Amino acid sequence: QVQLVESGGGLVQAGGSLRLSCAASRTIFSRYVMGWYRQAPGKERELVANDASGGITNYADSVKGRFTISRDNAKNTVYLQMNSLKPEDTAVYYCNARHPFLGGVQYWGQGTQVTVSS
Repeated sequence: QVQLVESGGGLVQAGGSLRLSCAASRTIFSRYVMGWYRQAPGKERELVANDASGGITNYADSVKGRFTISRDNAKNTVYLQMNSLKPEDTAVYYCNARHPFLGGVQYWGQGTQVTVSS
């Protein structure tokens, strides 16, 4: 019914940058709240950032000032620009689409690995 495809992960040195992309269907992208989550080994999945449109964004405290979520409506794609990466940012990053009114209706991408070495 819905497909989210992440890309852009990889291995980088501490202090480096990566830009993650999540391509969605036009219908989902235009109607759902888009966001990014991450999950490190042995830890719970946590919200990194989301964008509900209308300029409303949320960021985890640990990434504020370093990460930026944005979207390209023409490409039905949401991005996560990650700067000044730290080893603790190492995780699998997942794209998420959440229904704005029915919060329990959510979809997930397959995940993309981000590894930051020191």
